[in-house]
Amino acid sequence: MSESEADTPDLAFDAQGLLPAVAQDAESGDVLMLAYANREALERTRETGLAHYYSRSREELWQKGATSGHVQRVREVRVDCDGDALLYRVDQDGGACHTGFESCFYRTVDGEVVGNRVFDPDDVYED
Repeated sequence: MSESEADTPDLAFDAQGLLPAVAQDAESGDVLMLAYANREALERTRETGLAHYYSRSREELWQKGATSGHVQRVREVRVDCDGDALLYRVDQDGGACHTGFESCFYRTVDGEVVGNRVFDPDDVYED
């Protein structure tokens, strides 16, 4: 058992070994995004201070901002009461959403855009 596993509360990873991880702006309290973390992503986050997640679509570990430069510096990782969700309290560099918005939650269920676009994804990501 690694040192970080020893000092982590009991976590209830799902059948795929994942936990939902909400990223929240540590200053404003705004919810920035929802992703998933496996044990390795959580360990890398704690070791480096930078947010790491597990991509279900690519089936690989990824560091937020590795491509865009819009990293999340993690101030604190919290666990919910059931141990089945994580909260990353972060300082976000640039936008959190790959579509260029500050937050992935930039529109209402009716489609109204309520967030701010902070970068052009065509300038950041190659197809």
